[in-house]
Amino acid sequence: MSKKPIGLFDSGVGGTSIFRAIHSLLPFENTIYLADSKNAPYGEKSKVDIIALSKKNTELLLDFGCKLIVVACNTATTNAIKTLREKFTLPFIGIEPAIKPAALKTNSGTIGILATKGTLSSELFNSTFHQHASHLKVIEQVGEGIVELIENGQIYSKEMEELLKSYMQPMISANIDYLVLGCTHYPYIIPMLRKLLPENVTIIDSGEAVARQTKNVLIQHDLLRTEENLNPKNEFYTNGKVSVLSEILNGDYPVTFKNF
Repeated sequence: MSKKPIGLFDSGVGGTSIFRAIHSLLPFENTIYLADSKNAPYGEKSKVDIIALSKKNTELLLDFGCKLIVVACNTATTNAIKTLREKFTLPFIGIEPAIKPAALKTNSGTIGILATKGTLSSELFNSTFHQHASHLKVIEQVGEGIVELIENGQIYSKEMEELLKSYMQPMISANIDYLVLGCTHYPYIIPMLRKLLPENVTIIDSGEAVARQTKNVLIQHDLLRTEENLNPKNEFYTNGKVSVLSEILNGDYPVTFKNF
């Protein structure tokens, strides 16, 4: 079982930020990544549709023989992971906005959250928010348009810059000192965000925490791969443009790309 791959799925290329964190911590694991770019973004869809797509993605990764599945999408996690855990028997790792560390560390008492509409309106997000940040001033911003630009290979476009300026200005005016990224696509815009935000603002995403949790769960279920002498396979499937997926990975890993 330990040689079987870790499966990851997202509504496109954003979850590759989670793949990077997992591969860095667990370099000997085989992985299969599913980019459902045809249906991106999930954040604008209904909960029923998000659950249906998440089930479909899970079934495909099970067909590929995955031993554990990382739901590398905040919207899919907050809307569908409970259903997935009820329906399927293998372990699931989810992605939640890192509200807790921001709430614990803020000095100004004001934090910003940039996320999809589907994440910000979900029960899981609201439960996490009330548990950790109800005493703070929180500036929530739906990142409408960001995922679409990333999926079209326009991360550093003028349109993206103008969009981010409009989203960040209210947060800057409110004196946030932490910005929580609530979508796995968003780590790819961190360089642009750093140019727009004051130096005292710390940007938090969930990648490293998810990687650590993945390792812990693999150990708990005796699924950790330890054969250091074997080269891992990293396979990426997309129903969108392979070129966008390839460009965002930037040749940093030995991978194979396939359409589904």
